[in-house]
Amino acid sequence: MLVTFHSRAYADITLFGDVAQALLRMMGHSATVPGALLAADIPAARARLQTALAAHSATPQADAGDEEEQEEEEKEPPTPLSLRALPLLDLLDASARAGCDVMWD
Repeated sequence: MLVTFHSRAYADITLFGDVAQALLRMMGHSATVPGALLAADIPAARARLQTALAAHSATPQADAGDEEEQEEEEKEPPTPLSLRALPLLDLLDASARAGCDVMWD
């Protein structure tokens, strides 16, 4: 599943469903798709997301028990959630400045 975030103040952002739902939960939303965030609620949601991302990146990742999985992880490290969230943070910033609501489906 893909989730696309829309705002009149920024280009559409499309994320994988599991990543999008995790970020929505971090913002304090129920992670339901489709959904919306009112312009007045964006600053608080962005602050919660930023705090949760900082806590998430400070948490050490669990070690994989299988040697093959470790070898695969060494070849291509997973993209951190904080990096995947950057386009959404930009969308939230632009929407807050313009006073636009954010919707996703």
